[in-house]
Amino acid sequence: MIALDSLQLLVFLVAAFAASLTAGVAGFAFALIAAGPWLHVLTPAQTTTLIVAFGLVVQIWSVWRLRAAIRVRRLLPFLVGSAIGVPLGVELLRWLAPGTLRVGTGICLIVYALYGLLQPTLPQFKHSGPITDAAVAIVGGTLAGATGFAGIVVTIWSGLRGWTKDEQRAVFQPNGIATFVMIALWLGGAGMVATETLWLFVLGLPAVLAGTWVGLRLYGKLDESGFRRVVLVLLLVSGATLVI
Repeated sequence: MIALDSLQLLVFLVAAFAASLTAGVAGFAFALIAAGPWLHVLTPAQTTTLIVAFGLVVQIWSVWRLRAAIRVRRLLPFLVGSAIGVPLGVELLRWLAPGTLRVGTGICLIVYALYGLLQPTLPQFKHSGPITDAAVAIVGGTLAGATGFAGIVVTIWSGLRGWTKDEQRAVFQPNGIATFVMIALWLGGAGMVATETLWLFVLGLPAVLAGTWVGLRLYGKLDESGFRRVVLVLLLVSGATLVI
């Protein structure tokens, strides 16, 4: 049986719903929302395992809903770049203090998000090509492999490319799924999962599915500027989380 009292179980379920709702709206940030509350009631191993499992559920469902917007030729350079960057990031952990990297990343995210929120428009790179896309993905994969924050760099770049909100999500969400799987493989994350964690997954799945459904409904009501603001605010919170 699961060793959680009623309050702890409520915290677990509410965080699962809130995180999946946020990811449904913005296409990312499940780990950002869920990790804090879960670490108060679950072990780090349980938290990591459930973030991976539920995160993939949310992302796969969202990507399936956006499948008509996915363009393989547009997505491929990002996948190739991430495949190069992830092992570089994992190797980076051997000699660079993770705390230093996280704080530096957090400061960059805060500056970028504040700039985007305070300025009416951001510079766009509509005419950039696949080589530049792949180079950006290498940077994103390196950051993801070193910090676990998969997809942030590609999310920012997708906005700067001047694509619509559907086109952006059709790039950074599939790329995020692939990057997350790459990180798990490179870190040797495919191991035995405790029975208690499996029960938590079963209990939390309805809350995650409900949150994702609500989030996708809200996403459908966002216009382009509203989607941009949501992404920038979440990037700002992500940066603050890394710095604090």
